[in-house]
Amino acid sequence: MNRRVFLGLPALGAASVLAGQPTFAAPPNSGPANKRERMLQWLAGKTDPNYTPAAFFLHFGPDYKNGSAAAKRHLEFFRRTDMDFVKIQFEQTYERQEFLEKPSDWSKLALRKLDFYEPLVQAVRELVKSAKRDALILMTLYSPYMGAGQCATAPVLHRHLEENPDAVKRGLEILTDSQLIFARACVQAGIDGFYMSTQGSEKGQFSSPRIFADYVKPFDLVAMKEVSGVCPFNILHVCDYVAPYASYDAVRDYPGQVVNCNTRLTGGYLSPREISKFFGRPYMGGMDRHGILATGTPAQVEDEIRRVVKDAPRQFILGADCTVAAETDWNRLRHAIGVAHRVGS
Repeated sequence: MNRRVFLGLPALGAASVLAGQPTFAAPPNSGPANKRERMLQWLAGKTDPNYTPAAFFLHFGPDYKNGSAAAKRHLEFFRRTDMDFVKIQFEQTYERQEFLEKPSDWSKLALRKLDFYEPLVQAVRELVKSAKRDALILMTLYSPYMGAGQCATAPVLHRHLEENPDAVKRGLEILTDSQLIFARACVQAGIDGFYMSTQGSEKGQFSSPRIFADYVKPFDLVAMKEVSGVCPFNILHVCDYVAPYASYDAVRDYPGQVVNCNTRLTGGYLSPREISKFFGRPYMGGMDRHGILATGTPAQVEDEIRRVVKDAPRQFILGADCTVAAETDWNRLRHAIGVAHRVGS
């Protein structure tokens, strides 16, 4: 055998040659070579009727928030659970700013620059190097409003927005500028997309829906629109961690190739198929993070997944409505993902 041909063989194929055993080329119409190719095909509308993509997310604890430790933990989780893409948790959160006592104080907020985000960008670079050839890689992007809540606490932020939203607006502008610095650094590092989180339009959050429409939504959309124009795989996450939603009307026009939200509203239930139709894009979710996924037996989990997939659109990713509990057994998630991989939508 020509040396160049031998060196071009996959490791197992080369080993078979050395052992004197026959090798078999992949048939021309074989399936995707890896999860990256599979998900890119899925995004293009080429779905496998016998395979449902799946992914779940959790936080890894204080030892794995940033840098190499975070990169290695995310890669380990991706491989152990067999999920279909990598999603990096955003752990470089803002610390409490004690000076934020009145609405006018928001103008004093310091602009966090690239050095603040560098530990997390390092994790992005390392995961791009180690995993991008095999999988799409997404970074979590919390909205400026969510960042403001970290700076002031949610009750203080809400009070200030009710009292003087124009004063708070200056702080949201600063947080948006900072978010763009981070998002652009991730894009430059080779990220494939973002898991774009929004809060603020939950039922009863503000005295008037105009507060969200005029002072939260515009800042949500700045980075979301930019990254959606340059990255192939962005997931809009309508986060109900704080409170449930009466409807998704306020965020229906948000960007993102995929939407992830709870099927439960305060007034009832929307099926995965109905959510996909409402947002006009594929849906990710279907599993209650507090329900059977967390507490059910393997058989119950499988039955629930089969029920969810049966009620899902053709382009569908099985997932939870939000991050699952940090203490969740990874084997439980691997089992759920394995079921999805055997069930087509």
